[in-house]
Amino acid sequence: MKLTFLGAAQQVTGSMYLLEIEDYKILIDCGQNMEKKKPEPEAIKIENQKYIPKPVFPFEASDIDVVVLTHAHIDHTGRLPLLFKEGYEGQILCTSPTYYLSRILLHDSAQLNQKKLKKVLDKSKNSRKMPDFANELFFSKHVDDTMERFVTVATNQKFKITDSISVYFNHAGHLLGAANVIFTIKESGINKTICFSGDIGRKNYPLLPDPQIPPKVDYLICESTYGNRLHKNEKTPEQALYEVIKKACIEKQGRLIIPAFSVGRTQALLFTLNKLYQNTDLPRIKVYADSPMAFESTKVYEQFVNQLNKEAKNFYEDNEELFDFENLEYIQDVRHSKALSNHYEPCIIISSSGMISGGRIEHHIQQNLENAKATICIIGYCAEGTLGHELIHGAKEINVRNKKLEVRADVVILDCFSAHGDQNDLVNFVQIQDSKTLKNIFLTHGDLEAMAGFEHKLNSLGYHQVLIPAKGESFEL
Repeated sequence: MKLTFLGAAQQVTGSMYLLEIEDYKILIDCGQNMEKKKPEPEAIKIENQKYIPKPVFPFEASDIDVVVLTHAHIDHTGRLPLLFKEGYEGQILCTSPTYYLSRILLHDSAQLNQKKLKKVLDKSKNSRKMPDFANELFFSKHVDDTMERFVTVATNQKFKITDSISVYFNHAGHLLGAANVIFTIKESGINKTICFSGDIGRKNYPLLPDPQIPPKVDYLICESTYGNRLHKNEKTPEQALYEVIKKACIEKQGRLIIPAFSVGRTQALLFTLNKLYQNTDLPRIKVYADSPMAFESTKVYEQFVNQLNKEAKNFYEDNEELFDFENLEYIQDVRHSKALSNHYEPCIIISSSGMISGGRIEHHIQQNLENAKATICIIGYCAEGTLGHELIHGAKEINVRNKKLEVRADVVILDCFSAHGDQNDLVNFVQIQDSKTLKNIFLTHGDLEAMAGFEHKLNSLGYHQVLIPAKGESFEL
């Protein structure tokens, strides 16, 4: 059995792992790289000075037998349509919520690709000539073809892939439908077990059940996003958000801008706001959820109330809804989104992307960054190269849509809404495993500093079989 690390290796995004068992090949996740580092060449130059497209994947897509997904976030699913475009013909196994959320996220990506292509072709003198990066684009038809190949699998029970391979989905607590994926593989008469953590959630997170305890395995692939850090906010999400709103919208009488991913983070925010408006003296400040995708994914959360935590279920039984309150307005079209700049009353604007890397949030940041009465509240991880990363690290000025702006707005960081477990949560996840029988721990989905810190912590606890794979590196298991 061979395991190759094709993404999220010594970086956070782009999760993709290839597991080969004799003649059978399994791809675990097929994510998009969200980090804006030095771009790789978009084409390969050949002798006659023409260009041929760079291969999309470091393998033949048609050679893959099955794809298994940990969850729906685009850095775990974002290249699936390209896989089919390149010739993959198999199935995609995942939980039911992951299917519905993936459909929303992938169609959104397809629309962005269409706009990107149109923009390039409009600037080109020869509009018939496709740009070199066109092989990296997919569109709505590719998404429709992809979604037809999804097969949903129940959690907490083994699903037989072949006579010698089965898979088990274990609730991860990171996102609705997110799971640790555990394989049992019989090879040469010996059973081997391997767990891909996906993204590990945290206890007492809004809406989601606590992560389930995984079974003991032979090999563990573990994310390490917060491998060297502890979450700083000791207050509950309600307490922390209440204080931010009170200062930003009541004392300063200004706008509160919250960058948040449309799938997962926005629902946690809206649920928390709903509870605050019902249970506290907070004035009914207008809340704008500026994302059509957030509206669609919120309906998926309502569809799967039975998979939410006990608090959310009880709230739903008492109120017959989770997210809808009288001062909430969803913004659907771009015209109304831009018109929010003319709203001068205190308000809360929730918009994506959460890292401030594309999306409508860039417009709101551009309009409010130099406004001393505005507050920007960062509530999650922001990868290197994103505007969110610059704000978190105290930038005095940033370039937003080719315009250099001073940071005059207050910047507040709340990590109580981060859906990633911190170092303690990750340690608890690993310590389920017996250090004497666990053969290897592979750290992924983290920057090198986080991985090194987590490796040091695990070593101190008696786990000396920790490896940090490089992209493209393979291991015989």
